[in-house]
Amino acid sequence: MTVTKTDMASITIPDEYGYIIAVLPLTFIVFFFLAEMVVYARKKFDVPYPTMYSEKSKQFNCYQRAHQNALETLPFFIVFLLLGGLQYPVASSIAGVVWCVGRLIYAVGYYTGGKMKENKVRNGGGVMFFEFTHIMHSHKRIDSSHKFS
Repeated sequence: MTVTKTDMASITIPDEYGYIIAVLPLTFIVFFFLAEMVVYARKKFDVPYPTMYSEKSKQFNCYQRAHQNALETLPFFIVFLLLGGLQYPVASSIAGVVWCVGRLIYAVGYYTGGKMKENKVRNGGGVMFFEFTHIMHSHKRIDSSHKFS
């Protein structure tokens, strides 16, 4: 699909770009799950709204922080996924799916509340950040190789 107008740049969207679009609902399902886990933790650890972090329950704070950490990276992930997919749609979509799975594993590791650094890395943090880096580098390659005419 090519979008063109007089005196405007054109962008060619590859046929496989649908895979990129398919990753977006998966991303929102993952984030909905993370939000629901915070609701579950609020009930379990008796932390009322609008309290963001509990002074009594470190465990609740782990649920909340896992969700907040995910929200902090979401805008960057989506932008890099959409732009990287213009040049590498299949690779970027696979990286996006792996990132979503890694995000879930990371959160579950964070929920344990034990030694945070060990749990996050052992339980998917490395996978998630590796895939995020892949998507970011796909975006960088577009800057030098994608032709706008």
